[in-house]
Amino acid sequence: MGLLKGVDFLGGFLLISLLVNSVVGIGVNWGTQATHPLPPATVVKMLRDNGIQKVKLFDANTTILNALRNSGIQVMVGIPNDMLSSLASGVNVAENWVSKNVSSHVSNGVDIRYVAVGNEPFLPTYNGSFLQTTFPALQNVQSALINAGLGNRVKVTIPLNADVYGSSSDKPSDGDFRPEIHDLMIAIVKFLSDNGGPFTVNIYPFISLHNDPNFPVAFAFFDGYSAAINDNGKIYQNVFDANHDILVWALQKNGFGNLPIIVGEIGWPTDGDKSATVQFAQQFNQGFMSRFNAGTGTPMRPGSMDVYLFSLIDEDHKSIQPGNFERHWGLFYFDGTPKYQINLGTNLNGLVAASNVRYLAQQWCVLSPSANLEDPQLAPSVSYACENGDCTSLGYGTSCANLDARGNISYAFNSYYQIENQLESACKFSNLSVLTNQDPSLGDCKFRIMIQTDSPANVEGGVRHLEKPVGLMLLLFVILSMFL
Repeated sequence: MGLLKGVDFLGGFLLISLLVNSVVGIGVNWGTQATHPLPPATVVKMLRDNGIQKVKLFDANTTILNALRNSGIQVMVGIPNDMLSSLASGVNVAENWVSKNVSSHVSNGVDIRYVAVGNEPFLPTYNGSFLQTTFPALQNVQSALINAGLGNRVKVTIPLNADVYGSSSDKPSDGDFRPEIHDLMIAIVKFLSDNGGPFTVNIYPFISLHNDPNFPVAFAFFDGYSAAINDNGKIYQNVFDANHDILVWALQKNGFGNLPIIVGEIGWPTDGDKSATVQFAQQFNQGFMSRFNAGTGTPMRPGSMDVYLFSLIDEDHKSIQPGNFERHWGLFYFDGTPKYQINLGTNLNGLVAASNVRYLAQQWCVLSPSANLEDPQLAPSVSYACENGDCTSLGYGTSCANLDARGNISYAFNSYYQIENQLESACKFSNLSVLTNQDPSLGDCKFRIMIQTDSPANVEGGVRHLEKPVGLMLLLFVILSMFL
């Protein structure tokens, strides 16, 4: 059977699809780590209303893939890191996965173009957990796609963080892959090249600015930088171009200078950090999109690029281990409302909001006016509300930084109350809380009303016990210190 196995399964549909060129338009990442996700059909309509032609998923959610049938939207379907070990164990495991999550959907009208094997599996924070399984999983998934007759239509890739390569100087031309994974990276790159797969990289200028207090702010954006890098006549005025071309040089030095590159994630968050603002996000994303729409490319790779913005919608259940900004990357708020206007090159009127979104009642849970800030039950109540709600808009440099102590407490109480679907029992904090019909929002600090969902949140039932990473504990300390 070999390479021809499964060809009859797709018949003429496969032959026709191979003659269609890939869409050049902008793509987006569609994450689902939200307590109240919008219905997939609503999101697909929003994608189409905004002229977005490609979407990158982090798993193979059947409901989402079904919603993408015959939508005209190209799909990169993801495989989570926790599945790499099983997929690496044998081709038969990969064949079962491909049959269930790729073949069945392709035959049903879903335009799957890529399978993303893992997600940034070589991050140093993983302590090498996926170094032995990522490449075998990639090989097995590729074999499974070939055996299913999809080898020419669906390509494999691995979304990698930009930390898999670096430069020994400030010049991209000194770029190469990280020494400790150099041989593994070359093996993966060769495999991708042999099988027509692209190199997918996630590049985040925001993280460069966030992690380094001395990083020049102007270098993170696309408005020009006075101290531009001159690399043998190639001028770099922003960190994205420089970072991207370090990768180009790493590939070129190792004999793969023509390997296609996909920018799998790029974006800017709007809250949760002093540099994560709506203004900065609009400046960065519009600056990037202007270059994207013009086909500018980078000094080493001028021309059109293949890009997926990060991300489409805020996710209020994401881990905040990297920082509180992690829940605020969306172009849209959780309810599909645009955060700011941006020209994606598809709709001159700006972003189009989600339609027919249903909200819970116009009521909020706040700190009782009669509550005493010295009440011993106050601190544990706020801690509980933030652990099980979302307080990432509170604290220094955030959209709610100007709230006083009572405002911070009210925000925490309301976040928990809304996430718990406005249950009466969710606004009973030891006689410290009350319901109100008066919107307590203040300026840019919005006390949001949760949306109605047809399905339960993507978390375990009952009370949500979120992890308590360093970022959350520091946030609680800031809030509680205001009234202790």
